[in-house]
Amino acid sequence: MTLPLSNRNALVCGSTQGIGRACAVEFARLGAHVVLVGRNGDGLSNVFAELPRPAQQEHGTLLVDFADWKAVEQVGNDHATAHGPVHILLNNTGGPPAGALFDASGDDLVKAFQMHIVCAQVLARAVAPGMRDAGYGRIMNIVSTSVVTPIRGLGVSNVVRAAMGNWMRTLAHELGPFGITVNNILPGFTKTARLDSIFKGRASRAGTSVEEVEQEAMKTIPVRRLGTPEEIAAVAGFLAGPAAAYVNGVNLPVDGGRLAWQ
Repeated sequence: MTLPLSNRNALVCGSTQGIGRACAVEFARLGAHVVLVGRNGDGLSNVFAELPRPAQQEHGTLLVDFADWKAVEQVGNDHATAHGPVHILLNNTGGPPAGALFDASGDDLVKAFQMHIVCAQVLARAVAPGMRDAGYGRIMNIVSTSVVTPIRGLGVSNVVRAAMGNWMRTLAHELGPFGITVNNILPGFTKTARLDSIFKGRASRAGTSVEEVEQEAMKTIPVRRLGTPEEIAAVAGFLAGPAAAYVNGVNLPVDGGRLAWQ
């Protein structure tokens, strides 16, 4: 049986943990050749060793830090030139530190835009020509529901995530004629190290426990639970495949209904 992503090449950023790791595993499970991208060599090696190979795929790794967008650009261009078309690009990197927007410095904003907007831009430019020539391309961005509505205490993140919304929509229009779709996945409260850090910060500021913060958060989610990275990855797997060819320019919440309820 042919797998949905057989003979497709995927580049998965931020793939050493959390949602990025889950997406890499899902793409591999669906038959893609997966190249992991991250700044932690040991983490890359660990995830590489556990990637499924149902179609005897050849996976790989790229070591680069998204704090250096020029290095990301070089790595992306070199990989696309040396290894042929990248059919699937998953942009994903750690969110900016929590805190009030008014307290953020200019450098804080510049760093966030470089890590998210600029790195996504240079990677898209690196892989889009190969996608165009292949007549198949999927660019997905793991973002946040703050694309639609700000989240309290995540000032810089709110700004840069909203910018990712218009970046995605613009590219969806420009690249759509070449068989390339561009979409954002908006995870809600998902069990990751990032969410643990946010909840710990809220608990510390409020003088309460992490468990109480988590329970309050779940009250805002219609399904009354946190999501898992694997649930986000399942959506990414669909968007990466041929069945999603007509899904383009979408901010897709995967949040248990929280955004709709708000």
